[in-house]
Amino acid sequence: MQGARQSAEQGALKLLPLPALADNYIWLLHNGQQALVIDPGEAAGVQAYLQHHGLRLSDLWITHQHRDHIEGLPALGAAWQPHIVGAAHPSIQALAPMRVVQGGERVQALGLEWQVMAAPGHTLTHVLFYCPQVPLQGGAHPVLFCGDTLFSASCGRLFEGSPAQMLTTLQTILSLPDDTLICCTHEYTQTNLRFALSLEPTNPRLQQALQDCMTQRAAHWPTLPSHLQKEKEINPFLRVFDPAFARAMALHLGLAQNDALTVFTALRQARDGFI
Repeated sequence: MQGARQSAEQGALKLLPLPALADNYIWLLHNGQQALVIDPGEAAGVQAYLQHHGLRLSDLWITHQHRDHIEGLPALGAAWQPHIVGAAHPSIQALAPMRVVQGGERVQALGLEWQVMAAPGHTLTHVLFYCPQVPLQGGAHPVLFCGDTLFSASCGRLFEGSPAQMLTTLQTILSLPDDTLICCTHEYTQTNLRFALSLEPTNPRLQQALQDCMTQRAAHWPTLPSHLQKEKEINPFLRVFDPAFARAMALHLGLAQNDALTVFTALRQARDGFI
């Protein structure tokens, strides 16, 4: 039995968020030899990690076109010649030769097949990358690289898409298994939880989540990845589909209707103004 566990562990991949810029994470998944990088807002930290650990950058994926997700692409592309996959936006395509994806495609990396999912909302051409079974150190999990679509306890601002589009995207994410690892690209968790608690000050799950978050950040640990099951409990933007929560939020926000779209739209506007 121990030999089987050791064999599985030897074949496991390592998943980690590399801190970048002010509060970004660049996600890196590797097998000890080759690495996949998602949304490199800068190149230096990625280069340093690859060189220190003797890794080759084999694949590089881009979820959307915002500068803090793409500015490391030209340098990394030139240095490593990885297989690049990017969302369908001219500002991404101008940086390097790549495979352009819009959702519905399948891509390969590190011996695994990943699904590309269209995710309009934060931007119109935003995509997600999902694999239902990734062998990780500590056990296999579904993994979702979600860019700026979903954050722990929140979701992305609507820079291009409509509330209805984002709500549909969130419904797609909710259909994934509960143990899916949610790999978000910003360390916004503490502010997001403070906002969630402003809506439900006596919610014990939110209180505990904020306490845990503050402990992690005081130790300079990332709060990510999160799990979908946890997000179903603490994320108000995923909970709008719960009729009881939607009614409570409609009352709290003074809304005339309590359907998911009306409540989501009001919550997103409230979060935009929350500091």
